[in-house]
Amino acid sequence: MIPKGTRLLLFLSMKTSFFSIALLLFTACGVWAQGAPLRNGDTIEIRLSGVPVDDLSTFNAPYTIDDHGMINVPFIKEIKVAGLLPNQIQEIIQNRLKEEKIFTNPTVTILQNQVRFVNVMGEVKAPQRVPFTADMTLVSALSGCGGFTDFADQKHVRLTREGKTTVYNIKTIRADPTLDPKLLPGDQIQVPSSWY
Repeated sequence: MIPKGTRLLLFLSMKTSFFSIALLLFTACGVWAQGAPLRNGDTIEIRLSGVPVDDLSTFNAPYTIDDHGMINVPFIKEIKVAGLLPNQIQEIIQNRLKEEKIFTNPTVTILQNQVRFVNVMGEVKAPQRVPFTADMTLVSALSGCGGFTDFADQKHVRLTREGKTTVYNIKTIRADPTLDPKLLPGDQIQVPSSWY
């Protein structure tokens, strides 16, 4: 049988542990609700409401933060967002839209995409979603997929970012590594087949 004094200490210890765990969970939920500070290369989605429907398709889209920590937002140009939380960015964009008299009562919602991958498809030995790293380049992403197959067209590798596609000649890049472009999360790489 446990003495009364020991039982009281055990009860208080369990109660303290419960409140400590509850406090940790509450704090974690608060951080999760706010999102994490954004970094170069992160992708966010901006959703605008309270404005004419015709303007929504121009504005509502994913945006990737560039190497300078900026995003280029329609109507208000570049905004520095790296290091900010999603709710801070929402406030900045809403205020700019009002101050510049673009919209009278806009509501901005930021959706933060924490998944950081580059997709490599086509004629590589192991097509896959490659986990993004800050120093990732086109050639290193291709190497991470085992390199080219025997049927790869290395002169017409397509890199698609935010709907825009650029074609790269990997043989030229290997001859001059300064031409190797840095990648951003969400980039799509397609290696086509060579027909000859």
